Amino acid sequence: MNVLLMTDKLITGGAEYYFCKLENQLKHPKLVFYTAAGDGELYEKINNKEHFIRMSRSNHAVNLSIIKRTVLEHDIDLIHANSLRMVLYATAIQKLIKKRLKIVYTKHNVTMIEKEFRSVFVALLNRHVTRIIAVSGDEQENLFQLGIQPSKVTTIYNGVDLHQFMYHEKEKAESFKVGILARLSPEKNHELFLEIARKLKYDKQIQFYIGGDGPEYSKIRQMIEEFGLNRNVHMMGEVKEPQSFIKEMNVLVLTSHREVFPMVILEAMAVGTPIISVNTGGIKEAIISEKLGCLVSDYSAESFCNHITLMKNNQHLRTEIAKYARDWVQKNFSLEKMINATMQEYLDCQNVLYKEQNII
Repeated sequence: MNVLLMTDKLITGGAEYYFCKLENQLKHPKLVFYTAAGDGELYEKINNKEHFIRMSRSNHAVNLSIIKRTVLEHDIDLIHANSLRMVLYATAIQKLIKKRLKIVYTKHNVTMIEKEFRSVFVALLNRHVTRIIAVSGDEQENLFQLGIQPSKVTTIYNGVDLHQFMYHEKEKAESFKVGILARLSPEKNHELFLEIARKLKYDKQIQFYIGGDGPEYSKIRQMIEEFGLNRNVHMMGEVKEPQSFIKEMNVLVLTSHREVFPMVILEAMAVGTPIISVNTGGIKEAIISEKLGCLVSDYSAESFCNHITLMKNNQHLRTEIAKYARDWVQKNFSLEKMINATMQEYLDCQNVLYKEQNII
């Protein structure tokens, strides 16, 4: 069976890193893998460039032509769509070539169609998608509540590369580093991170670091100026080696308005950096107890400040959380576990395909 894995573009982001991990790791004697995506800085992480098809970042007509040609030339049986847009592409291709393809969809985030046109979203997935991979149990339940057929959905947690994100014991330092690593976009709620920094600005020992780039860069820079936080908050820009950034932090904070299941949580747990996060989406499925990190039930800057101060003043607590978290990730959220479960989805689709062909 020939498989085409597609994503919108290879920019820095959780869904895009997921795509790269699959491209790097998927190997099976009975399956041949091809990949397709728009340009981006993560192109350098693609290993099998001979089987990579470059798409446009904006021209949908061109992309449909490219995918149609790829499906026909390589006799593609299954398309793994890494976004809802790729599901729409795959569905359109089925109609154009009049061939019933198997479509697997990994749902990483909440989409506009899902929010604004619920019935259209549900009909699209129920009629055209063979299997849906939810990256958290919370998201799987959300899909059930929307009306997606339960038999279509399975949860496969994101997996962290434990060789890349190796455990790192913290060295004593003069400053206590509090970081956030996220795309600079509205849903990541950097305003709350800056409010936390504002409340703790008089503790000269605490320094705040913002890793990432995005459309909100200028706005966040302006807020740092307005709040008088130039000496407390440091913008690091695009982070090409997330493991290095996370290792340098004493604590990593997540303030997002919404998350399905962020990779950065697992990456921080793997390297031994305690997490303080808003309790949203599937995060509670990674941080299931206080031994593994701190969850804040609301968006209170005061609550975050209390947790940060507690962590700063209790090195033993930080060390215990780091050790428990690393062990938990090794047992439950390894990259190998994610790859094996995804491969099983493909093989299940292959079995269905063979049965359908034999019936015909």
